[in-house]
Amino acid sequence: MTNPAQFISQVRAEAAKIVWPGRREVVTTTIMVFVMAGLFSLFFFLVDLLIRWGVTTVLTAVG
Repeated sequence: MTNPAQFISQVRAEAAKIVWPGRREVVTTTIMVFVMAGLFSLFFFLVDLLIRWGVTTVLTAVG
């Protein structure tokens, strides 16, 4: 077990290794997140429509 001074020293050493993204990378990844969220929402909307149509068809045929 390390003492508090060693722990703080190790935390500072690890914090010095952090590489922060640049503005361009942040903007690019943010745009990609929005695009992917839009694509996934469209996909799940279409799957929901397909399942709803299938369930409605089955229930209409049975009932």
